[in-house]
Amino acid sequence: MAPRGKFITFEGLDGSGKSTQIEKLARALRGRGLAVTVTREPGGTATGEKIREVLLHSTTAGLTPLAEMALMFASRAQHIHEIILPALAEGRVVLCDRFTDSTEAYQGAGRKLGTKPVLELHEILCGGLQPDLTVLLDNEVSFSVERARRRNRKHKSTRPDENRFEQESRAFFGRVRNGYLAIAAREPQRVQMINARGTPQETHAKIMELVKKKIKI
Repeated sequence: MAPRGKFITFEGLDGSGKSTQIEKLARALRGRGLAVTVTREPGGTATGEKIREVLLHSTTAGLTPLAEMALMFASRAQHIHEIILPALAEGRVVLCDRFTDSTEAYQGAGRKLGTKPVLELHEILCGGLQPDLTVLLDNEVSFSVERARRRNRKHKSTRPDENRFEQESRAFFGRVRNGYLAIAAREPQRVQMINARGTPQETHAKIMELVKKKIKI
């Protein structure tokens, strides 16, 4: 039986550079001969991608914070069963763009639902599965949000509409960032904050050092 793989999640505001850094890390780890699975939330499975469209499409209206949180966990429960646990059982390194920390930051803090219901649902629906390492890419709220909005305008005709959250206020994203900072303070062994204000290559170098140290690659 192969030894259990490693589960690494990436967190941060939209526009913080998560996708770029996941691609760079996946390429670097594969270059070292490791088997890597790259996935995302919400999504990652056929069912999850349908839920993602409902959650992120800018025309989705009237979704309550509780319904939003429930859909996030529905996608996550299927994702864990279908993708994450099987990949870990095969000894693969799983790189996931967002996990339960996103729900705690966006719905718990941003939507003001609080931490308790998020963690309780995580225990029930996810079996308490925790990443071996969470990389939190931190940047100024204004910079990240504007970058995300600019990116979506640029690729409007070629990418799916996933702009619903980016229509939120600066105050909302401020609460989300504070939610992330609170998680990092509560779980300093798991959550490692990276200053993402440098170039993509500078940020990647920091992440590589962290990954080599934390999961002994």
